[in-house]
Amino acid sequence: MASSPTDRTDRIDPGENLRRRWQDAVLALRNADAATVPGTALALPPDPAPYADNLLARWAEPQRRYHTTEHLAAVLDRIDELAGHAAEPDVVRLAAWFHDAVYRPDRSENEERSAALAERALPELGIDAERTAEVARLVRLTVTHDPAEGDSNGEVLCDADLAVLAGAPEQYAAYAAAVREEFAFVPDEAFRAGRADVLRQLLALPRLFRTPEGHDRWERLARRNLTTELDLLTA
Repeated sequence: MASSPTDRTDRIDPGENLRRRWQDAVLALRNADAATVPGTALALPPDPAPYADNLLARWAEPQRRYHTTEHLAAVLDRIDELAGHAAEPDVVRLAAWFHDAVYRPDRSENEERSAALAERALPELGIDAERTAEVARLVRLTVTHDPAEGDSNGEVLCDADLAVLAGAPEQYAAYAAAVREEFAFVPDEAFRAGRADVLRQLLALPRLFRTPEGHDRWERLARRNLTTELDLLTA
């Protein structure tokens, strides 16, 4: 029996959806360059698809439990919801693809290495130097999630990345458990102390969410979740 259109839609490969979103963002920025820089349209940069495959392979590495393709898709979804606040939404979308592209739980330079990867890949794809630099800056900003006032691109990326903190209790518990799995090599006492420090740093921020929509939707719930986890860790 033939499948209905709804059935076929339900079976769309999440990876294919992500590949389409990657290509849309890359091509949007290429077209913007072509419209503003004479002669740009004559260039023939490479197909974006292999770059998407490389990034998706990175996001699917076995050491990941939270920083997975599901997290990437969730961040992109939140960016779409907040896109009206960003100066350059497609630049923010590319930053989301790269922000955890390099992720080793036992290393501290993941954001720097992820930004460097963007700095290598995006010029090859025909993205201009200014936008490449902005993507790399945004990736590095996810070390602190503390954008400067008026940094609308940074506000959208950081809000989208932190939106997981505002999940329902069971969703937040699943997120916290996945983070613990990524750091399974760390003894429990050391993990609890380190995780508690991270939570305190987040709670010390004047605002977790900097966009008006993000603040209204997520601030109260996120602070409640963070406080609850911190209480459990330090009990």
